[in-house]
Amino acid sequence: MTKLTSKSTGGTSFYDTTIKTTLAKLIKVLGEPQCFDNEGKNKVNVDFDCETESGDVFTIYDWKYYRPIEMDETIEFHIGGHSVGVTRQAKSELLDLLNK
Repeated sequence: MTKLTSKSTGGTSFYDTTIKTTLAKLIKVLGEPQCFDNEGKNKVNVDFDCETESGDVFTIYDWKYYRPIEMDETIEFHIGGHSVGVTRQAKSELLDLLNK
């Protein structure tokens, strides 16, 4: 199942895979994000580095909100990976975690 990772996520890209949820729910199922600067000054406020059940790395991040994100606000998070297949698998595993 999807979990946070210490593996490098360098080279991951956005393949048009997103997930709508809240920051609070992501933290509940994954733990604290590796990058958390929720001031709204940058393109990304929060970034989770994760890996799928099969060990493929991916990232989950907000993109260009340019404002602080409320913990219980439903927004669209981007999922970045090394291929579209990885991002789709990551989304599927995340949905399973969030729906438990």
